[in-house]
Amino acid sequence: MLEFIIPNNILCHAVEAMLFVSVATAVLGVIITRIGISSVGFTMAHAAFAGAAIGMFLALPVTIAAIAASLAVALLLGPLSEKAKLSVDATLGVLFSLSMAVAIFFISYMQTLGQGFHASSLLYGDVISLYREEVYSLALLAVIVIVFVILFYKEITALIFHRKIAESTGIRVKPVYYGMLFIIAVSIALSLTIIGGLLLYVWLVTPAAIVYQFSYNLRHMFFLAPVVAGVISVGGAFTGVTCSLPVAPLTAVVFGVVFLVAVLFSPKRRISNSKN
Repeated sequence: MLEFIIPNNILCHAVEAMLFVSVATAVLGVIITRIGISSVGFTMAHAAFAGAAIGMFLALPVTIAAIAASLAVALLLGPLSEKAKLSVDATLGVLFSLSMAVAIFFISYMQTLGQGFHASSLLYGDVISLYREEVYSLALLAVIVIVFVILFYKEITALIFHRKIAESTGIRVKPVYYGMLFIIAVSIALSLTIIGGLLLYVWLVTPAAIVYQFSYNLRHMFFLAPVVAGVISVGGAFTGVTCSLPVAPLTAVVFGVVFLVAVLFSPKRRISNSKN
C-alpha cells in the first residue's frame, strides 16, 4: 500500500503492519479503559498467547487457536466467578496465571524440539517476515474496528456510563458488549505475532491512557488515541528495522516514556495538586 513512499518491502510491510495494529488496538483500548475492563483485556491477551502456543505446537492455525482461547476466557469469566465464589479480579488472576503457564510450557517445549525461532515470535513479535496478505488482514481489521465504533457509538457510550442503567432504558447493550469482546479477541489474535504476547497489552491500554491525561471527551479520545499509537508505532518500526533493533520491544519502551511525560505535563495532575 505504501510502496510508492517506502520502496524497501521489508520496511514497508513492518510500517504498515504496526500502523494498522496500533489503530485497531488503540480504538479498542479507549473502550477497554473507559468501561473499566482492562483486566479482562489483559487476561484475554495472555489467553490468546497460550492458545497460539498450543496451536503452533499442534500445527493448527495459530490465529484460530488464539481467537478461540481469548473468547473462551471472556465467555467463561462470569460463570466461573459465580461457581468458584471468587471475585472477578481473583478469577482473572487465576486465568492469567494459568494462561502464562500453558504458554511458557509449550514455547519452552518447542524450543527443546528445535522450533525456538517460530516460538519466539509469539513472545516478542516479528515484523520482518510478513506476507502481503497479513498486512491486508490487519488493514481490514482496523476498518472493522472503526466501523464498529461508528455504528454502535450510542451503545458504547451507554456501556461506559453505566451498563445497568443503559439496559433499564432499553438500550441493547449485551449484544454490543459480546460483539466488542469478539472483536477484541480477533484483534488480539491477529496482532499477536506482530507485537508478541508479552507486549500486546501495552498497545491495548497505553495510547488511551496517554490521551486521557489531556482529554475527557470520548470522541476526542477515539480520534487521538490511534493517532498517538500510529505515530509511535510507525516511528518504532522505522527505527527498529533500519537500526536492526527489536521493533515491538523498542516501541513498547517508547510508549512507556511518552506515558510518563504525559503524566508529568497532564493538566489533570495540576488540577488535582491545586485541590490538595
